[in-house]
Parts: sequence; structure tokens; C-alpha cells
Amino acid sequence: MSPVRPRVSPRRFRTSRRTALLALLALTGGLLFATERPAMAGANLVKNPGFETPGTDGMPYCWERSGWGDNDFSFDTVTDAHSGTAALRVELTRRTDGDRKALITESAQCAPAVVPERQYDLSLWYRSTTPDAAITLFRHDTTAGWQYWTDLKTLDLSAGYQRAEVRTPVIPPGTDRITWGVSVYGTGSVTTDDYVMEEVAPPPVEPECTGTAEECANGRWEVLPTENPVRSMHSVVLHNGKVLLIAGSGNDPEMFAAGTFTSAVYDPADGSYRTVPTPDDMFCSGHVQLSDGRVLVMSGNKGYPSADGTVGYQGFKDSYVFDPTTETYTRTNDMNDGHWYPSATIMGNGDVLSFGGLREDSSGSVTAERWSAAQDKWLPTWQVNQTWSYWGLYPSMILMQDGRLFYSGSHVFGNGTPGTGSSVYDYDANTVTEIAGLQNKDERDQSASVLLPPAQDQRVLTIGGGNIDSNPEANRLTDLIDLKQPNPRYTPGPLLPQGTVDLGDGPRPATGAQGKMYGSAVLLPDGKVLETGGALHNRANPVHESSLFDPVTDTFDPVAADPEARGYHSSAFLLPDGRVMTTGDNPGNGSWNHRVSLYTPPYLLKGPRPRITSLSDDQWLYGDTRRITVDRPIAKAELIRPAAVTHSSDPNQRFVDLPLSVDGNDGITVDLNVTSNPNLAPPGWYMLFAVDANGVPSVAEWVRLGGPPALADKAVESAHVHDFAGEPAKSPEKPRKKRTSAPVSPRIAGCDRHYGSANVCVPTVFPETVRGSTKAATTKARCDWLAANDYGRLRVNGGDDPLRLDPDGDGLACGKGDVRRR
Repeated sequence: MSPVRPRVSPRRFRTSRRTALLALLALTGGLLFATERPAMAGANLVKNPGFETPGTDGMPYCWERSGWGDNDFSFDTVTDAHSGTAALRVELTRRTDGDRKALITESAQCAPAVVPERQYDLSLWYRSTTPDAAITLFRHDTTAGWQYWTDLKTLDLSAGYQRAEVRTPVIPPGTDRITWGVSVYGTGSVTTDDYVMEEVAPPPVEPECTGTAEECANGRWEVLPTENPVRSMHSVVLHNGKVLLIAGSGNDPEMFAAGTFTSAVYDPADGSYRTVPTPDDMFCSGHVQLSDGRVLVMSGNKGYPSADGTVGYQGFKDSYVFDPTTETYTRTNDMNDGHWYPSATIMGNGDVLSFGGLREDSSGSVTAERWSAAQDKWLPTWQVNQTWSYWGLYPSMILMQDGRLFYSGSHVFGNGTPGTGSSVYDYDANTVTEIAGLQNKDERDQSASVLLPPAQDQRVLTIGGGNIDSNPEANRLTDLIDLKQPNPRYTPGPLLPQGTVDLGDGPRPATGAQGKMYGSAVLLPDGKVLETGGALHNRANPVHESSLFDPVTDTFDPVAADPEARGYHSSAFLLPDGRVMTTGDNPGNGSWNHRVSLYTPPYLLKGPRPRITSLSDDQWLYGDTRRITVDRPIAKAELIRPAAVTHSSDPNQRFVDLPLSVDGNDGITVDLNVTSNPNLAPPGWYMLFAVDANGVPSVAEWVRLGGPPALADKAVESAHVHDFAGEPAKSPEKPRKKRTSAPVSPRIAGCDRHYGSANVCVPTVFPETVRGSTKAATTKARCDWLAANDYGRLRVNGGDDPLRLDPDGDGLACGKGDVRRR
């Protein structure tokens, strides 16, 4: 294997700074040394750790040169040692791009053997004349071979020798060896000596559980006695620990006609709700938390569909910010276009990009919108890069570590985008590149997508989905993608576990390929993902199933299920105390579930929780080291961005690992290494969790992460660049010709508006069980299904009866005469 790697195409690096990958300067892993350790807690797995044994080609035995790029460099064995007679110095005297690394040789004789699911403590002594140096880690995959893994710790400037120590992440499955060392990616030199690598002892036996055996294994749900006072479909966890619940008209045309728009603020501390004056119909708007903690709410519902279904939903241009301190909305300048169901993604500099949705005339919006953090307003169209693409409704646009956006393929209503259904959008280059591999791309309507923990791994999971146009049974499919790969593509993940489904006659076990749409995915502080809720068909047939996805093993573990139906317009989100709250459900008959559930994960039933006893400052800067104290040893810590979720979608949800070091004198003073890359952790308020060796988290402390506006650009210029999504199989697509809109059917919501009021959804296509083998359902079969799903008496709007629900022509669907006439 060539020691010179990884590489980035020089052409790509010149043409777009954004497409060069940002440094992972304070990345995954680096877990805290949980207790004070002797200098040699176990066998040192590094051969020739002090460079005393010479090798070939001017390098010590079991050490090799590595690196890439346009730079001048030298590798020298020097006598300025920490101990013994030799040390190794790496120096860059000129750098345009790239880096140079001194690594343990990639061979079975030299590279240390490792055990999957174990961790290892790494340490070295060093002197440095450059701030641009890091401990770099590679791993050997038994199938794919050697590959870059992560950067564990940035090394500070140091005139004299000092010790750097860090703990690796959990060794991934399929890894049999690792190699590591120091990379230098700025001019200056780093001299290192006395490397140590020790296997961490397995975690202690789990403590005795504080609940029942069933609860300890699967957690428990409780339904709160106080109901949610509003028909909220938007949930935002605020940085004061409260929750903003936005309803607008709540998908209720009578409230819309009366101008009655509602929001509420829920306080988990006492279970109370405070209703908030709401100036506009924010039903199906977009929302995102700005860097100062305010909530930007964009667009919403200008008008419901016409009674005959010839006019669809309409999105307005209005935009507001919600202030958590005053609990009030303030109007901003207008967007350039209407966007009912828009995306909302915060960028590394605090700006917000938004795509998709429906315009004021019900057509599809092709106008990209950009909120300027510096100017606190929406920019005019001519200042925003445009591809004139129609991304659909609530397209899941996830910020990648280099500033590009990954469209995961998850969306709301109908089919996804043309082609493969997933893509990478480079805003600076204004190009779209398709990503292959997404299974059944046209049955991912209202699937969930999530950037898996930790964000530094750049892996995305999609969960389930359906298609309201054809209305098949929702699927069990999941897909995984590793965006660190040069040519990333989706690969099939494990099938979703199955619970029960209510087909109108009570819950029964799900069978075959029955999965779910409308599911939710919630990042948890122990590094797992809770997926919960969902339904089998378009706004019908709730699925009761929850499971925990483990990103280390890529497996699902079924747990207790929410007793309440959580389908269309439901939300699930993490609270600062580590519990998960779920709200909502809006089936096709127009009803609303006001009951609220709380899930206590198994990690909260494992005895006492660690506690963060002091936090020196809640205002954090990128690249900083921040100190906390805890009441007892912990194993890891992370930042979790608070939820801003609707319709199974929260593209800004992320879990950012904090490499740790500990004061060996007391074991409870912890230094946290904050990432230097704002694209990994966009500016804003985060929940800081400390987690012990048994996965038990503390109650979160709130910290605000930020930095100078130019930091993202500076990081690009000085990045320790790694090959990352840099060689896609397909060529990028250039912008389309400028256009006003994209055509969209007024029946995009999958509802036939000829029946009932605007909040009632009679499906345009009934489920397969109703249609039968003939593919054409009888009037009686349709009416029986509507009755089983509590639709009640439905008025026929206008003279048309496309579903043949009113054969006797009396203006009421599914009456006795209709069923007799079939």
C-alpha cells in the first residue's frame, strides 16, 4: 500500500474551496480516562515506541512516512528525545495544501492488533512549533483494507515536551488493526517520542436496575395526565429547556376561517402549557434554531384546497422569529416565494438555506432561499445561488462536514426527486450530484433520516416510508451511507423490527414486509437512535413499534412501544433530562390526538446518574478546550443539537462527540476538546451530556457554540483535508434554465377533496386490502374501510363523485342507498 494518502483531486481543490474537505480537528473518540491510571496500565502495543531501533529508508523500525499535497517537508530522527537517545521530527517548511504524517507501519508485524467494540488509550510526548498538528488514526477493515478513520486530538503549541493522551472511539466491527501517529498540516515542526497504546479494561458490570426487568431491558412509556392544548405538528426544544409547540390553524379549516392560530410553550419542569399569540397560519411551515437561540419560522398555509380539489394548498412568503425569552413572534422580511412544507438547514456560518414547498398558487417552488445571519434577513433572489430545481416538500437536506448539503431522499408526499432519489448539493459550485443506492426511492415518502452519532462519522440512516399516491403498505427498508467514502452510495441496512398494526379492527402483529411511514428518529445521549411511531398507510392504520438503533453494530433492538398512535403530524424529540417526548397524530378522518407520551430509555433505569457539577462558561468557541467537573468518572461527553422537528424531519439534529482528557489527580476534572469545524456543529445552543461507562447520561447543561463569522472559510483554507465524497460516480449537474415554478398536482397530499372538509383526507387510492386482486375497490369495500377508520358521514363537494361513494346522488357519501347500489 502506498504510504502517500489520502488524496484530493488538485482540480477540485482549485475550483471550489468548499469541495475540499474541512479538517476533523477535534473529532470522534478521545473518551475520558475514567479513573487515575498508572503510567503503564497494560501492555504497550506499540513496537519501537521510542524510535531507538533504526529501520530502513531513514525511518525507525515499524514507522513510515505518509501524507499528500503540495508542500516541502522532512522526516528526521533526532537526539532531542524525551527519553532515551532518539525522537522523530516531522517538519513542513512550505505548504500550499495537504499534510505529512509519521505513522506506525501498515503491516501485520507493526500495526497493533485490536478487538472490535473495545477502546484503547493512546499517548505520546511531543514538542511543537505549529498549531496545525493532530493525532491521526487509520484502521484496517478486513474487507475494504486500510482507510482513514478520524483525527482524535489537536496538539497545542509547546516549546517543551508535554504529554498528549486520548482514548479511541469504540473499534468498529470488521477492524483487526489500527495505525496512528501525528499529522502536520501547517508550517512548523512536531517532535514526538515515547508512544503508548494500551487496551482499556472492559466496562464494569452494569448496576442493579431500578425498575422492573422488562423496563430495564426496554424502557417505559407514560401518558401524561395533561393534554396538549393545541393541535401542534411542529416541536422545537428551546435553550431554556422548554418546548415550543406550533399549530397555526392545526389543519382545521374552521380555525383558519376564523383567523384562530395557536402555539403553546410546554415546560417539562412542571408539566404546564402556556398558549402563545400566533400571528399567522404556521401550519406546515419550516423552522430552524438560529445561532442566538431564536427560532426562525418560514412560510406556512396561505389557503386550504378548494372544495372540489381543483386548487391545492398555498404557501405564503411570510416569515417570523420566535424569541424564547419573551415568548413572542416578530415578523421578518418576506421570503422571495411561497414555501408550504419547506426545508430549513443551518449552515456553518449561521446562515439558513431553504428549498422546496408550494408557492402561493399551489405550484412547486424552485426558488432557493438564504437567510443571512449577518444581516438578520432573507436575501433577495439575485444574491442566492439558484439551480431552479424542485426539491419537493420537506426535503431532508443535511449539512455535510465540508459545507455541502446531502439530500437523503426522505421527503413528504408522493415521489422523491428524479433520478436516484438522493444527491449532494454544492451551494458554492451550484451543482447537484446524484447519489446511488437508495432502495425503492419512490416509496420513501415520509420516511425518517438522521445523521448518526457521532456527526464526525458522517453516516446517515433512512428509515421506512411509503407513497401516498399509490398507497402501498409502508416498507421496512432502511439504508445506510458513509459520506466519508470517496464515492459514497447507499447500502441496505437492517430491516425495521415489527410490532403491531391496527387495520381498523384492533392491533394485530405486523407480518411480511409491513413497515411504517411517519416514523420518528431521535438521537439519544448514549449514542443510539430511538425510532418510534408510524403508520402503515396514508394517514391510517397506526403502527405501535419502537426500537433502538446502534450505529456501532448497525442493528435494531426492539423496545417498549408508545401506547398512543403517532402517525401523520406527530413529533418525537429529546428532552434535556434524557427522556423522549411524543405528541400528535392526525388521521385521515380529521381528528387529532392531544395526548402526550414520555419515554424513559433503559439508561435512566440503571441507578444514579452522573452530574456535571461545574461548567466554567456556557459560551464556547470552535477549537477551544473547555473544562467541566463531574461528581464521578464518566466515559464520554457530547453536544446534541436540540430538536426542531416536523413530519418525521429534522435535518439539523446532530450528536457531536467531544474528545476528552482528565486530570489524573482527581479523575473528575475533565477537559473537552471542541471541534474546529462549524460545519460539524453549526453555531447555536446545544445540550451537553456527560455519560458514564454504563451509558447513563447526566441531565444536560446548555452551552452556546459559536465563533467569528469568517471561521468556516478559515477552516477551509487551513484544513487537514481528507478525501471525502470527492469522487462521485456521476458528473455534477449544472443549474437548469431559469423558471418560475414546477407543476404540482392539487391532490399532492394524497387526498380526494370531493369528500368532507379540507382537514379530512379520503385517500385518492385505497390500500391493497380494499382494492383486492382486481385493483378496483367496490363502493361497499371503500365505505367499509372509511367506517372502520371512523370517517363518519361525508358531504360530497360539487357534482363529481370520482371514488363512487355516492351512487344514489343524495350528496352524502356511503349512505345506505350508496352501499346497496354498490
